[in-house]
Amino acid sequence: MFALKQFFRLFFYSIIFWSFAFCFFILIRYFARHQERVETEKLAEMVTASEYLIFGVLLGVMVAIVYSIVEFIFDKFLSRILHLGLILLVKSFIYLGFLIFSLTFIAHLAEAYIQVDFPNERGWWISSKIFWLVTAYFILCSLFFSFIRISNNKFGRGVILNMLLGRYRKPREVERILMFIDLKSSTTIAEKLGHLEYSKFIQDCFYYLNRTVDKYNAEIYQYVGDEAVLTWRVPQGFKRLNCLRIFFEYDRKLKKHSKYYIKKYGVVPEFKAGVHCGKIIITEVGTIKKELAYHGDVINTTSRIQELCNDYNESLLVSEELLNHLNLSSKYKAESLGNELLEGKTESLKLFAINKI
Repeated sequence: MFALKQFFRLFFYSIIFWSFAFCFFILIRYFARHQERVETEKLAEMVTASEYLIFGVLLGVMVAIVYSIVEFIFDKFLSRILHLGLILLVKSFIYLGFLIFSLTFIAHLAEAYIQVDFPNERGWWISSKIFWLVTAYFILCSLFFSFIRISNNKFGRGVILNMLLGRYRKPREVERILMFIDLKSSTTIAEKLGHLEYSKFIQDCFYYLNRTVDKYNAEIYQYVGDEAVLTWRVPQGFKRLNCLRIFFEYDRKLKKHSKYYIKKYGVVPEFKAGVHCGKIIITEVGTIKKELAYHGDVINTTSRIQELCNDYNESLLVSEELLNHLNLSSKYKAESLGNELLEGKTESLKLFAINKI
């Protein structure tokens, strides 16, 4: 169900982007028709720009359908089994074939609708300057759209725009929910598997975490060895208990694929996590490999909470401050562990263990 939701979200944004992109291209060609010698010299002077824009929207929708299907299939099912070079090659052939088909279809439709003569005979695209211009334009737009998607995946939705506007050049204080999630018995597993196999093991573990974060509106701030730091905007993390449900969903996915882990690595991964909330500072750091950095006491506190999971033999610990924002359903129970003086702190913090009933 969630995969279907992801597809329709990609499809929605693709329709908007590609319709705008091709309408923009058509407008440029339309208003430049008197300044350049184009292949379609028989363009009817009485045809208005709005009539051409209909075909821009139609082409945008057609491209959006194919683009969404191709990107979704490759991202969800083929990205792990094919290397990047082969993926780019296969996608290029798919998109090239579709552009030939779609532009030929649009040309036939335009001839019937607005009586304008467009090149559409068999093999017309081989020597057509317009076709290769559209292809180059499609590649540039595709790269731009991919850049936006990758940026949103790395930094979170809307963050790249704020970075371009310079909003994080100066430190900004924001409210965030943080989760530190770490592999249990990591040292023992690393010694058993060796460094190379252990790295593959961590890759396989975080693969399922990556497939879970979007469903619960989480963002991955960073990976540190066998630990990941997740973050939510307030109140998205509190909504529907997203900051708790994600942990149990991730645990369920790992157990569901336990046979795979046993067969390949001889061990089923288990994770522990600590969750806390409060004000943090976000700012840009570095000039080379610039990134957003999170600073503040909340980060250190969340890390300390996660480290106490072993002491209490629990998998998920949260602070009282976070729990006060949550309305636990009948599926979960919170067990008080009392006050704990965290390392480096002068005031104790009340902790709770969260378990699924």
